[in-house]
Amino acid sequence: MAEITATSFPSSSSSALALRSSRYGNIRCQNVACLRTTSLFQELSVKRSQLSGNAVATSHVTGTRACKSQAIRAVLSGDGQTVVSAADSKGAGLRGKLKKVVLAYSGGLDTSVIVPWLKENYGCEVVCFTADVGQGIKELDGLEQKAKASGASQLVVKDLTEEFVKDFIFPCLRAGAIYERKYLLGTSMARPVIAKAMVDVAAEVGADAVAHGCTGKGNDQVRFELTFFSLNPELKVVAPWREWEIQGREDAIEYAKKHNVPVPVTKKSIYSRDRNLWHLSHEGDILEDPANEPKKDMYMMSVDPEDAPDQPEYIEIGIESGLPVALNGMALSPATLLSELNTIGGKHGIGRIDMVENRLVGMKSRGVYETPGGTILFAAVQELESLTLDRESIQVKDSLALKYAEMVYAGRWFDPLKESMDAFMEKLTEKTTGSVTLKLYKGSVSVTGRKSPNSLYRQDISSFEGSEIYNQADAAGFIRLYGLPMRVRAMLEKGI
Repeated sequence: MAEITATSFPSSSSSALALRSSRYGNIRCQNVACLRTTSLFQELSVKRSQLSGNAVATSHVTGTRACKSQAIRAVLSGDGQTVVSAADSKGAGLRGKLKKVVLAYSGGLDTSVIVPWLKENYGCEVVCFTADVGQGIKELDGLEQKAKASGASQLVVKDLTEEFVKDFIFPCLRAGAIYERKYLLGTSMARPVIAKAMVDVAAEVGADAVAHGCTGKGNDQVRFELTFFSLNPELKVVAPWREWEIQGREDAIEYAKKHNVPVPVTKKSIYSRDRNLWHLSHEGDILEDPANEPKKDMYMMSVDPEDAPDQPEYIEIGIESGLPVALNGMALSPATLLSELNTIGGKHGIGRIDMVENRLVGMKSRGVYETPGGTILFAAVQELESLTLDRESIQVKDSLALKYAEMVYAGRWFDPLKESMDAFMEKLTEKTTGSVTLKLYKGSVSVTGRKSPNSLYRQDISSFEGSEIYNQADAAGFIRLYGLPMRVRAMLEKGI
């Protein structure tokens, strides 16, 4: 079940509900920000706000696409009605008129200035949306105050971690999807689950448009908007970076000052990072020159392999129907399993990738990725398939995995072709059940054992000892037939 929290901001500055948590890491999420709410709200509870005496009510509503209950929390006025700001919602803006826009919101510089820009240019109410895909946020306190100070009428937060791993990461893992030989698609998988949630929230709050802070040079703009198009083609999409006159960070800071938007930032950020439960990516600064080695202190999820423990660690991954379900014999939820493996893998320096990739928009980009848990899971699942899949199945699966990865990278998550490949992968791996033992040591993942009740490996056949099933003399006829095309060609060339 995904959890939603909706916070409406009254006109009085003292009525914002503070969200409190101490479970968030020190990571900034690029373009969208997400926060985790770890406890489920009760069916209906009312309490007094310590800030202004307003009542806080909690209830359940149903999402538009997901068949599940989603908890919603709102700050109410004294008469029990949800307070929504009507500022800038009556007249048209400089570029037209929208009623209400759901904005993918991080609380950072870009999305903070987008709020007043949307109101100024489209005369609309802005609902800020943040989602948790496992990236962790240290600066959770004050996020709703930032949204309010920027001019938003409402802040909605949604916990997507389990859905992200179960419905987005695991299908890619089962398909063996790797983009351009290295990239395990961390950001590519996260964007459609966030965009899907935005479509749901837009329906819940009655929005006629969605907006994001992606630049016009990257892949994320495509991933967000293809999801919007697929799930609700009637929604209008606003991409400020493709419209406004702001050219960079300094322009954005000046715009924020002009519109009294408090943005505690410096004028230069060293790296552009994106983190979720699957990976952490690094771009920018010295990485823009492919010849430069990354600095040692840049990494955040993994230790330098040189500094990893001198003793290896052995772990066992349990797998059912092509998907991981257990660690060292203990059954875990998808998100919990991945989180545990991130910790273990990071300790041993597992999963560092440095690559130059081809962006969808045509340019090349250099990025460094940390994917400790994901690297371990890929090694385990692919190894178990060596027992349970025959040669032809592996070859077809691997060939389709290339196309699958390309489609996910390009944001075509809800494309019928990709969904059809999901059905194929699920059927093909239904017998891939068993366990794999791995050795982790100073950045490497080595397979030391694998077993499955559905194994196609037969020791009595493969052994060099005698076998009633396999007669070695049969190989002579097989070789003559298998090599016949080559023999015929050679005879032609020699005039035989």
